[in-house]
Amino acid sequence: MEAKESYDIIVAGAGMAGNLAAAIAAKKGHSVLLLDRNDPENVGRKNNWGWTCGDAVAGSHLDFITAKTGISFSKPELDVKVDGVYALSPDLEAKYLFDGVGYVLDRPEFERKLRDIAVKSGVHYVTNFEVEGPVIEDNKVAGIFGKDKDKNHTIYKSKVVIDALGISTVLRRRLPDNKFVEKNVDIDDIESTGRYIIEFELDHEDERYYDPKNALIHLNQEMAPGGYGWVFPKSGNKMNIGLGVQKRSLDIRNKALNRNDTLQSLIDQYIAWNPVIKKEYKLFTKDNNGKGIWSVAVRRQMESLVYDGYMGAGDSMVMPNPISAGGIGPALVSGILAGENAAKAVEANDTSVKGLWQYNVDFNKEYGYKTAGLEVFRIYMQSLNNDVLNYGIKNFLNVKEANQLALGMMPELSLSTKFSMVLKGAKNISAFRELLYAVNKMKELNAIYSQYPESPDAFEAWRKRVEKSMHEAKERFKPNPI
Repeated sequence: MEAKESYDIIVAGAGMAGNLAAAIAAKKGHSVLLLDRNDPENVGRKNNWGWTCGDAVAGSHLDFITAKTGISFSKPELDVKVDGVYALSPDLEAKYLFDGVGYVLDRPEFERKLRDIAVKSGVHYVTNFEVEGPVIEDNKVAGIFGKDKDKNHTIYKSKVVIDALGISTVLRRRLPDNKFVEKNVDIDDIESTGRYIIEFELDHEDERYYDPKNALIHLNQEMAPGGYGWVFPKSGNKMNIGLGVQKRSLDIRNKALNRNDTLQSLIDQYIAWNPVIKKEYKLFTKDNNGKGIWSVAVRRQMESLVYDGYMGAGDSMVMPNPISAGGIGPALVSGILAGENAAKAVEANDTSVKGLWQYNVDFNKEYGYKTAGLEVFRIYMQSLNNDVLNYGIKNFLNVKEANQLALGMMPELSLSTKFSMVLKGAKNISAFRELLYAVNKMKELNAIYSQYPESPDAFEAWRKRVEKSMHEAKERFKPNPI
């Protein structure tokens, strides 16, 4: 079948990353095709449930967009400003601030604003198109194929394809075998997440369960094994409430407790557990977005985001923060950088791995350098049960040290300086020793990522160092929720 049309750049997926990548590239004067499986009103919708997400983003990531593009955001897409994000221990007796000022979005409105920006930038926007795979010519990505709104088989050609289709993208999974982009994601590096957006009446005030000025994260291996629960305020009498679990941790927890819980049953139990929510709550049905389930990757981003003729951005390259599972910020950052680098590669007439490599370097410098270390901290946390979490959150780290770790910075810790705090019980001393190992492993990976290769020639040797270090951490820390 002959190609219907040819473009400089095709962006597959009109979500957070895709809209920005398309807009940036079009503003540089290139012909850009933006494909989305949704209709315009539902742009960026993940599935039939809606835009399933916690909807929170750090203010610094919005500042990055404004600095790069001049685009600013306000109501209605920014629903609520929060002063910070607090993580609470399972017994609710201790909490850490691990992120600063941010926003809880009206996600559909935010996506529509990004869509309008892309269209006004000159992007050719095609809706109701189902991408089925990449066009491969001479072992290089040369376009995409799929079905249009009338189910007609269609091919579009391009010099480069930007994959913004999300975690289950068919483009990444159908790439030729190559030494740069991994095609699959290990199930242990995926969390199943679900959330409700509800309208509720406050039974009483208790900021451990709901705080109108801050986002709350509940660490509790029995309620959310391998993950956490969240309560994020929204405007009026609404909240975004949900949780994420790791399958292996959930299986271990169910077996230990002789339970048969699922993600859905755990979400319902989590809401019932929250005493400040009166029982008569109801789903907030605007945009049919009140309830949903989705999968989120919680590992470092793909070590390479590019292949010949191909770039990935956002969830397609497993970019969410490995600790918080927050994917909006890195999606926005990667969308900007992918659009910039795609445009430069087209102008240089080199969309090979080498021609696209600067995108890897730029994303690593802006965000990706810390994610492998954060992945280690995530798997360390998954190895702790509630008793150790309760003790450790109170005694292992002070607020500054905890905040440093959550941001991928390494505090200086030693058993001798903390010994009086961790003296209570061999189990706690062992857990603190394991924390010291995790922090040193995080430092090791941060050092490796500070030497990210400037060209693809050094990539294989560099990636082997990453894989060896990560393998050692995963062998050391096994899920132990109960």
